[in-house]
Amino acid sequence: MEISNLLAPEAVILRLPVHSKKHAIQEISAVAARQTGMPEREVFDTLLQRERLGSTGVGNGIAIPHGKLVGLDKIYGFFFRLAEPIEFEALDDQPVDLIFALLAPEEAGADHLKALAKIARVLRTPGMTDELRNADTATDVFELITRTPAIAG
Repeated sequence: MEISNLLAPEAVILRLPVHSKKHAIQEISAVAARQTGMPEREVFDTLLQRERLGSTGVGNGIAIPHGKLVGLDKIYGFFFRLAEPIEFEALDDQPVDLIFALLAPEEAGADHLKALAKIARVLRTPGMTDELRNADTATDVFELITRTPAIAG
């Protein structure tokens, strides 16, 4: 599974001005709704419900909020670099400034898990977070995220 199949260049947003986890999820939902055609409230409720099960803040300033939606036609990815780090209740108690959101069809099953695993591997690539934080443009960020060679799975 290639990240370029999940993430479109226009789904990379830099310097997103948010002040809380809930605000970030609202902004993510707005972008996702525009790009998927799904109702913004449905996207927001899905992401928030998943977040209530446990934080998707995975450490090192990264969060990977995700959820499944009835009626979605494929798996969609969205990458956000925040203007300022925010509290996200991450596993390492560090604030988050890099968010890769993932939305999958309700019936995605193993493909949803494979996509999550792929995203996590790419974001854990040595030096990747520094490169993402220092990239000048959304195009640069897109190229960084999608250049990583495919890993089985």
